[in-house]
Amino acid sequence: MDKFVLASGNKGKLKEFSELFSAYGVEVLPQSQFDVVEVPETGTTFVENAIIKARHAAEVTGLAAIADDSGLEVDILKGAPGIYSARYAGENADEKGNYLKLLEALKTHHEGRTARFQCVLVYMRHANDPTPIIAQASWEGHIALSATGVNGHGYDPVFIPNEHNCSAAEIDSEEKNRLSHRGKAMEILTAAMKQQGMII
Repeated sequence: MDKFVLASGNKGKLKEFSELFSAYGVEVLPQSQFDVVEVPETGTTFVENAIIKARHAAEVTGLAAIADDSGLEVDILKGAPGIYSARYAGENADEKGNYLKLLEALKTHHEGRTARFQCVLVYMRHANDPTPIIAQASWEGHIALSATGVNGHGYDPVFIPNEHNCSAAEIDSEEKNRLSHRGKAMEILTAAMKQQGMII
């Protein structure tokens, strides 16, 4: 395997996946390169949504596909925004709109702001793959009182990981890849892919 399609149009995710897979000589192609339209995420869990996205990308492109479904769970909000993280502030919301809505939802909660990023990665060899590789990992932390930092994407400016006293948007990409939910899920995924002889 020398290339696969990433079932996402998110440039931040494409950059992270490309960096992580370049070590294996694998090229990660965005689904936009093949005019793949985003498929409705009708699942009720991260796993279901990742499978829906990977299957759709594999079907349209004829390539192996990898999909990521990830989001932020805030304990005091009973796991919200969860699977709706990307559209928390509405269907057409941008990343800043999403995290500003989160800060607003937590404005009366100065304590008990524990949260975690969750990531589920699904790798499908083809659209009818009956045994996709599924990897799941989380990144524990809490929600800051205000946004800081310019690196990363999504909720990074308001998420303080347990390992740091700064936001995820203030951590360099190498450190973030090592600590993050996506970085850890990628380690699990690549270990499974190595075991099955897909990458060396």
